[in-house]
Amino acid sequence: LDVAYTSVDSPLGPLVVAATPKGLVRVSYTEFRGEDDVLEDLARRVSPRVLEAPARLDGIRRELDEYFEGRLQDFATPIDWSYLAGFTREVLRATAAIPFGDVSTYAGVAEAAGSPRAVRAAGNALGANPMPVVVPCHRVLRTGGSLGGYTGGIERKEFLLRLEGRLL
Repeated sequence: LDVAYTSVDSPLGPLVVAATPKGLVRVSYTEFRGEDDVLEDLARRVSPRVLEAPARLDGIRRELDEYFEGRLQDFATPIDWSYLAGFTREVLRATAAIPFGDVSTYAGVAEAAGSPRAVRAAGNALGANPMPVVVPCHRVLRTGGSLGGYTGGIERKEFLLRLEGRLL
């Protein structure tokens, strides 16, 4: 089994969560991309051996439940970064380091990823984040403090920032 996946109910709607033996590779909102599309993408990008195995994902399911209940601030589930490359990987690693309840900017993330002038490329990398919520791209705002975009829609970004105490 190369990729285990399951569906997780959340206040943001159903999520598909997937992991390799090394760690988490996907958290997807299924509203925009159906579960079948997510699984096809995993088969193409990670491995054709994708199997529904909820028990293998009990840890991240529990952590997501605790996070949405306001009882968890730091995810302990390891992340498998090996399917991400170059600047995208660096942007997402920098984003993963933004603490709960804190925010950064697209420019700040670009700088932390090693390319301070690559603000637009950082935004593109964040827009393609395969693990929203766990890799907290919702914590990245525009330089002026406005919300900017979000993979799952601006309402979800607002929800997550409110959950973390950043919006009233």
